[in-house]
Amino acid sequence: MASGSLAEATQSGASADARPGSARPVVTRFAPSPTGFLHIGGARTALFNWLYARHHGGKYLLRVEDTDRARSTEAAIGAIFDGLSWLGLEGDEEAVFQFARTERHAEVARKLIEAGHAYRCYMTQEELAAHRAKAQEERRPFRLVSPWRDADEGSWPAAEPFVVRIKAPREGETVIEDLVQGTVTVRNEEIDDFVLLRSDGTPTYMLAVVVDDHDMGVTHVIRGDDHLNNAFRQLAIIDAMGAIEGWERPLYGHVPLIHGADGAKLSKRHGALGVDSYRDELGILPEALFNYLLRLGWGHGDDEIIAREQAVEWFDIAHVGKSPSRFDLAKLQNLNGHYMREADDGRLASLVAQRMGGTANLDLLTRAMPVLKVRARDLNELAEGAAFLFATRPLPLTEKAAALLTEDARARLGSVHEHLAQEADWTVESLEGSLKAMAETLGIGLGKLAQPLRAALTGQTTSPGIFDVLVLLGREESLARIAAQVATPAGSQV
Repeated sequence: MASGSLAEATQSGASADARPGSARPVVTRFAPSPTGFLHIGGARTALFNWLYARHHGGKYLLRVEDTDRARSTEAAIGAIFDGLSWLGLEGDEEAVFQFARTERHAEVARKLIEAGHAYRCYMTQEELAAHRAKAQEERRPFRLVSPWRDADEGSWPAAEPFVVRIKAPREGETVIEDLVQGTVTVRNEEIDDFVLLRSDGTPTYMLAVVVDDHDMGVTHVIRGDDHLNNAFRQLAIIDAMGAIEGWERPLYGHVPLIHGADGAKLSKRHGALGVDSYRDELGILPEALFNYLLRLGWGHGDDEIIAREQAVEWFDIAHVGKSPSRFDLAKLQNLNGHYMREADDGRLASLVAQRMGGTANLDLLTRAMPVLKVRARDLNELAEGAAFLFATRPLPLTEKAAALLTEDARARLGSVHEHLAQEADWTVESLEGSLKAMAETLGIGLGKLAQPLRAALTGQTTSPGIFDVLVLLGREESLARIAAQVATPAGSQV
């Protein structure tokens, strides 16, 4: 735990992966705030909740915590839902919107007041500031002791503004058997009488979360460990409502946050982008990001490649580590390369065509995928690798490709053109045999023909196998590209 935090965890190890009771099927939830994109940490939280529910045959729900009306936007809500859908993490029921439940939250606050578990606090901002200043002067933590905590209802001012505060327990301690962190204990004297309803009657985050979790039937709260301190305050509400209406505590699993590869807090410089950026800008496949997020803080032996179905079978909270995981973009890209090699050629061709403006020949792209996808780690590299297929003459050359096309090389290309023009069987096997025979006749290595031929056909020094390139381009286009370079002066890059 961070220094100075409310909670102090014991080193007893994580609790068993269990349900709160056989009569309560597992219900998890992911509850993002729509103030921005679906970031990588939020996506992993959603994934762990989805997997836990699926593993136990339970239910996974979504809740949009949109009570911050100034910062919540429809665009952010759309981006979050879009990212979840892309990863296959849609909720099992229609999403709940927290702001629409404001009256229900206030209803619970009123019940707490009526039962003596909460109270109206009429302290002014000046009085609160004075209490904080005194605590600071005495160098002690600020714990509010409101004179209104035990005041009779008859003493309430008729028309003065007030907030509603919980009557937090003052004695004893609160213990959480956290499924990730283990046994975590807080002395109740450290829990302040926090606000439930603001002076304008709107609920605070603490109250809204507790009420929504209860009403949604949530049995397991799996979230980042930056919320661990919140759990103790939220339990004060849950236990109070338990005394009134029998509310049950959920089980908690507070997952360590994600850090960068250097161990520092994850930021944009580490690759902490929105999920949509991994898809749209970096060209990552959803199954690759799913697998990578799964392995960020959770493991199953030495297994690295874990399919969705296998993840559901294997996932448990007990194997989520207590230490922060480290995000490594290069590892994600390498993993993505594996999933690209496994992906359906037609699907990849369609995704690449979108990156090429949708004008590329989809049939040609599909036929090219087997030789292109083995060379790429992401869809961007795949699109770059496919660009030569649709280049127009005169073919632009990279600097290295132009350097290969010396006067001698162009002379050989002229001979290659004449040789290939006589080739009737335009297949990989036939072309390979024909050019190898030509190289032997000339007394040179095949590379002396293949390297300038690659430059002439693709404008680059790297490409799929040269015979695959010839077949993909076809007889007419291949011969035309070779002829164009034969006719171009040596040293030209056009």
